[in-house]
Amino acid sequence: MSLPLDGLSAIVTGAGRGLGRAEALELARLGAAVVVNDYGQPGRDGSGAASATPAEEVAEEIRAAGGRAVAHLGDVADHEQARALVDLAVDTYGKLDVLVNNAGILRDRMIFSMTEDEWDSVIRVHLKGHFNTTRFAAAHWRARSKESGGPVHGRIVNTSSEAFLAGSAGQPNYAAAKGGIVGLTTSTALALARYGVTANVICPRARTRMTEDVFAGFQEPEEGRLDALAPEHVAPLVGYLASPAAAKVNGQLLVVHGGMVAIVERPRVAAKFDAAKETFSYDELDELISPYYADRPPNETFAAAEVLGLKRG
Repeated sequence: MSLPLDGLSAIVTGAGRGLGRAEALELARLGAAVVVNDYGQPGRDGSGAASATPAEEVAEEIRAAGGRAVAHLGDVADHEQARALVDLAVDTYGKLDVLVNNAGILRDRMIFSMTEDEWDSVIRVHLKGHFNTTRFAAAHWRARSKESGGPVHGRIVNTSSEAFLAGSAGQPNYAAAKGGIVGLTTSTALALARYGVTANVICPRARTRMTEDVFAGFQEPEEGRLDALAPEHVAPLVGYLASPAAAKVNGQLLVVHGGMVAIVERPRVAAKFDAAKETFSYDELDELISPYYADRPPNETFAAAEVLGLKRG
């Protein structure tokens, strides 16, 4: 029986643990040959020595289940290592069809305390890491399309966060990086559509070492039931977006968790004001805009629990 991703190859970054691991396993289960990338540092802040062990363990897990997989130890935020990652997929499997960007680190701090390095390191791994792999995968698909004279199968699934949608007071670097990933995705979707390539972005909710603080105290699953925050709830959407069935899904932002997928619309205008004359004066703006906010809470950013739609245990 044919599987949805038979004959396709995929890269999953940050696939040694958590979400990336679940996504790599799901793509393999659906028939894809997988390059499992992970830099293997033990600290979720990117600290500690790099190790090939996490990626190799996941690759072996895929092979033990009858799939095809190779491990790649590499820092996707390094331009040349990202190039080598894409080259490995092409050299091993003959082509690259799917790119899932998931690698990331956390260095949380309030904006008034954050250091330059804490800002730069998170932007580097998340946003630059997504760019690096996308840049080389895009060049590969463009060249293949030109050679074949038609569209190719190319799929990008990027990873953002609701920290970008709703704000996260102690994560200005992370929220900014995740917002940048959404902009990168929509731009990429427009640029590559002509070649048959789609680019979409997910905001997953999952209990991993990256989110252990965020979800501390939230409901644990009942005995014998899958955790609503298990990464396994996210992976099937990634598998779908990687497949031929999702050919018309492009430039989309999707929130996914616990058996739920929500498609997020682009921002809409909430209110509009027109100047009485050629341009606004200060007084006119005060008369028009101030009343609009007069009866609203000082900060309309949703509370974290409300955004997450979760209950604490």
